[in-house]
Amino acid sequence: MPNRITTLFTRFLKWRYKNISNKTFTQLMSVVVGFLAGLAAVSLKNITYFIESLLEKGIVFSNYQLYFVTPIIGLTLVYLYVKFVHKEKLEHAISSILFALSKKKGIISVKKIFLPLVTAPLTVGFGGSVGLLGPAVASGAAISSNVAQLLHINAKTRSLLIACASAGAIASIFQSPIAAIIFAVEVFSLDLTMISMLPLLLASISGVLTSYFFLGDESLFSFSITEKFEIKDTFFYIVLGVGTAIASIYFTKMYFGILAFFERFKSPKYKLLVGGLAIGIMLYFIPPLYGEGFGFINKLLHGEHIDALGKTPFDNYTNNIWVVIALLFGITIFKAVAMTTTFAAGGAGGIFIPTMVMGSALGNVVAKVINNLGLGVSVNESNFTLIGMAGLIAGVLQAPLTAIFLIAEITGGYELFVPLMITSAISFLLTKNAIDYTIYTRELAEQGALITHNKDQTVLTLMELDDIIEQNFKAVRQDMTLGELVYQSVAKSARNIFPVIDENDALVGIVLLDDIREFMFDTSIYDKIRVESFMHNAPELIFYERDSMQEVMQKFQDSSAWNLPVIKDGKYFGFISKSKLLTAYRRKLINFTKEDAN
Repeated sequence: MPNRITTLFTRFLKWRYKNISNKTFTQLMSVVVGFLAGLAAVSLKNITYFIESLLEKGIVFSNYQLYFVTPIIGLTLVYLYVKFVHKEKLEHAISSILFALSKKKGIISVKKIFLPLVTAPLTVGFGGSVGLLGPAVASGAAISSNVAQLLHINAKTRSLLIACASAGAIASIFQSPIAAIIFAVEVFSLDLTMISMLPLLLASISGVLTSYFFLGDESLFSFSITEKFEIKDTFFYIVLGVGTAIASIYFTKMYFGILAFFERFKSPKYKLLVGGLAIGIMLYFIPPLYGEGFGFINKLLHGEHIDALGKTPFDNYTNNIWVVIALLFGITIFKAVAMTTTFAAGGAGGIFIPTMVMGSALGNVVAKVINNLGLGVSVNESNFTLIGMAGLIAGVLQAPLTAIFLIAEITGGYELFVPLMITSAISFLLTKNAIDYTIYTRELAEQGALITHNKDQTVLTLMELDDIIEQNFKAVRQDMTLGELVYQSVAKSARNIFPVIDENDALVGIVLLDDIREFMFDTSIYDKIRVESFMHNAPELIFYERDSMQEVMQKFQDSSAWNLPVIKDGKYFGFISKSKLLTAYRRKLINFTKEDAN
């Protein structure tokens, strides 16, 4: 039976190559992966809501004050699943996809299809303060990658289909197909051409239709804009833009700071215990930090700030508006802390939705402060809540267009387009000047694995160091005589450079043919002079484990050398020549351009 299936599949592939062009097949596959990614997103949401409903009906919530103990239970279940089933370290969803695109030619393990569908619902369903968007995108990307591999689709098209899967997942969760396309372009650094635009559009439509089919037309935010933008509010939207920029910088720095703090704990068990207790304490005092937070956002949009805050130890004081403002500001401050602590403790989730929660709280705080300062002016708190979300998305993710179109789409109108642009642009510009890379991209940039819209930079990122390392050099020892160097190395080598190594194969210097040219024909000194007399340091060293292709190119430029030695694990490994590096770069650039044109 398996042989029969294999034969039929082979016949299908042959028929496809003969009858369907690559462009048409890519478009058809974009619809398929959009549907599958949408299905993964819908499944993720339903599993999470099922867990939440069980907890709400169960004994844990019979006493409302006990809800803060559930996150540590969820984190423990995630820990057990990862340790005994997955058996690999959890990775940040979007960052792992970006790494696969830049360094693995879009190859993603089949296990990562199911991993987010288990770990994210356990984390979020039990109250972990993270979102579901990242896991939905990760599962969709893994599906797309494995389908593309099965159908023998090339690496370039495979990468495009992974972006299509992300668009399908986002369109399914938010029911916002335009924002989904823009997210794929901004975050995955796609060139927006008709070649990529149409598959993204088809995948996005497929994803949103999947959501409508399984979940109906119910939107995440049941809110309609009642007050349009007024020119007199422009200054306040500028203030909000500055505020969201500061919050974005805080969010990013807090994320990396807390992760660094938890690195002190060597055992995952200690991370789980400390993180779980910290989350529980935060939830006790600030209940809206529980779970994703869509309910919190909806209540703020409808002006129900007391219900949004939930039951807290400060209930007796919430009749004072400044106490409410302080509590909402606390959510702004502690959402980033709770989210990162969830990650650091071993939880799985995304940062996109926590960013929206933090932005909604900040926008509402700014509006309430303006309205209660006695300035004689009044602004619409719901509008500021929406635009605060856009400001945080634009700053934290450095994706201003995604922020603008997402908020415009989920509110069902574009009446706030101008203030959305004002706040998002200011937040993005200020954050970009303060922080070079986002939570998604910093680690990748440090590894030299970040794909950007800069084509030259992208080509360098896609190049592999192993492809340009040459090892046909004759290594010599520093205690060898000139005669041994000439007879054993120079006479048997086609290269004009010789690495000098010690007994541990560590590089101690190099000898150029020019260094010995005036002595090599004088046989009378063959036994009198040793290699150490001629050797000298290499103009620069390339370290296999840590140097990116961009750094390799920079070292050639700074040293003006034609050949540089490569060090791997502290030992001599080979050489890279400038001519081979440039030839490989030109070849990769030509292939990259051709693939874009096909």
